Amino acid sequence: MNREQIVKMVDHTLLKADASKEAIVKLAKEAKEYGFASVCVNPANVKTAYEVLKDTPAVKVCTVIGFPLGANTSETKAFETRDAIANGATEVDMVINIGALKDKLDEVVEQDIRAVVEAAKGKALTKVIIETSLLTDEEKVRACKLAVAAGADFVKTSTGFSTGGATKEDIALMRQTVGPDVGVKASGGVRSYEDALAMVNAGATRIGTSAGISIATGGQSANAY
Repeated sequence: MNREQIVKMVDHTLLKADASKEAIVKLAKEAKEYGFASVCVNPANVKTAYEVLKDTPAVKVCTVIGFPLGANTSETKAFETRDAIANGATEVDMVINIGALKDKLDEVVEQDIRAVVEAAKGKALTKVIIETSLLTDEEKVRACKLAVAAGADFVKTSTGFSTGGATKEDIALMRQTVGPDVGVKASGGVRSYEDALAMVNAGATRIGTSAGISIATGGQSANAY
């Protein structure tokens, strides 16, 4: 897969707490310039990104739900989703209830995901962040199966705010688990075109990173989300 194809799979990401309006506008303009799949911003910044991108339908506005811990109630996550969509988001990346997964409360986890899927239905894609660095392989498989059962469009490795990011091994396991019809997003630590290519070759169909420009231009980012 060539660089241009991978660039079109990038969610150009800025989720830092101190991100200014100027930085969000710059991010959105970069996404237009390079033709990234989306910008991924915190919910408070969705409207700003949408205003820059509303005449560029090829570049979506993505936001995060229950971020970064996944420990909000399902009702809160559903409200966040509806609010984000009202402000212009057409993709939402929600964090699962990780504690419930570890407690083997699979029904709770599935219902939590479904609350966001239903809130987004017909209006936005739902990506499910399982936070692979905190899970065993058995838990990763179970989380992916629950996401599929709940109707999610993608599974995603990481928030970028925990103990680790995406690995080729996790992407391959997730792809094997969800099959060919559900997206797999690699996020956390993808810093270069070579990193992104490795993830795509392992089965990823979307790349979440703050190093989108490095991927597009052949550089290397030291601190990529």
